[in-house]
Amino acid sequence: MPLYEYRCVEDGSLITELRSMAEADDPVTDPEGKGRSFERVQSLFSVDAAAASRPSQGGGCCGGGCGCGHG
Repeated sequence: MPLYEYRCVEDGSLITELRSMAEADDPVTDPEGKGRSFERVQSLFSVDAAAASRPSQGGGCCGGGCGCGHG
């Protein structure tokens, strides 16, 4: 399940919630019970493109490092 971020409309504070994609835009309940309104925000993340393009060491499902026998 994806983790989504929501910003409080009143004070700008951020909360995160683990929700299904189908529930991503559903209303958020104020975790402090103050009745504040929240809106979903675009989360930012980065990917190390150089690391993602390097081939794994070993093979199989885990790159051969876990001892599962697929290396």
